[in-house]
Amino acid sequence: MNRRLEVREVLQTIVASARDLLGAEYAALGVPDDHGGFAQFVVDGVGEEQWKAIGPLPRQHGVLAAMLHEAAPQRLTDVRAFESFAGWPAAHPEMKDFIGMPILDEDEILGAVFLANKTCPAGPGTARGGFTQDDEDLLRILADHAAIALTNARLYEHSRELTLVGERARIAHELHDAVSQKLFSLRLTAQAAAALVDTDPARAKNELRQVAALAAEAADELRSVVVELRPAGLDEDGLIATLRTEVRVLDRAHTAHVTFRAAGVRALPAAQEEALLRVAQEALHNALRHARAATVAVTLDGRGKGARLRILDDGRGFDPSAVRRAGRHLGLVSMRDRADGVGGRLTVRSEPGAGTVVELEVPGG
Repeated sequence: MNRRLEVREVLQTIVASARDLLGAEYAALGVPDDHGGFAQFVVDGVGEEQWKAIGPLPRQHGVLAAMLHEAAPQRLTDVRAFESFAGWPAAHPEMKDFIGMPILDEDEILGAVFLANKTCPAGPGTARGGFTQDDEDLLRILADHAAIALTNARLYEHSRELTLVGERARIAHELHDAVSQKLFSLRLTAQAAAALVDTDPARAKNELRQVAALAAEAADELRSVVVELRPAGLDEDGLIATLRTEVRVLDRAHTAHVTFRAAGVRALPAAQEEALLRVAQEALHNALRHARAATVAVTLDGRGKGARLRILDDGRGFDPSAVRRAGRHLGLVSMRDRADGVGGRLTVRSEPGAGTVVELEVPGG
């Protein structure tokens, strides 16, 4: 699981691993949203056509809701007897014995993994038996690994999207520190567990040592990921796509509502695109970090062969003359230098309590 960096791949690996380890006919994993449903729901053991026929993703009800709201495992001989069971869609497979385990990151519920219909025998002469305490213990260990893998993948995907240098550095630092600590704790837990296992001790200890080794490898791989994080380049994505990505990321990362609109923009010389991007970054940084804006609007419009960039925020604003007298430039000198370097014209309008407007117009090539 720790070798996967895409969230969807991690979820699918967790589900397939759980189904294989516990010998279940069906397995699923749900990541809850904030509206009583699931942001993601992956399954194993159900064919694609049957999955389509089942219909929309389930809501958080019945035993699924109980697990997500109480953060406690559930092991049932017949899930249909659960007090709030409400039935299944027509195409849903029949399920009886059931086991579920929440995936926790400290107090946060990242999701829950569910399995149904134990397929391997519970003992001599039995065709099929329900899930056991050993199954529950094993699933709990898997859920601990899953929490680490899912946290890693989420942080990686988020950091990969970030293109502002400051934001990427912050997320990369959090990725390294938080995940390394979790993996170190995992190694200690695995070593402690090896001393407690009393069935087939030699094999159990060997397997747990392998878990510790894999955890160490995962930590090394994550360090490599942090080192390799680089801002997206204009050469690869172009000015409009780069600005749109940065605005989308900042809109998610901050409480402020950040929007972007572009219209009629032709291809510009590389130096001018670079200047427009850096001025936008500086103005966005000021609006979100210093002005505490609630809304920020970024627009890029074509002006003949050139373009005009405009960043409007409703933040605290400032007195430009007072800023100059105090020697605090809020990046204004840097923005003016970039504008002058490409023959552009920078305009900054602001006053205390009235927000700020930053405009940069470049002539084009």
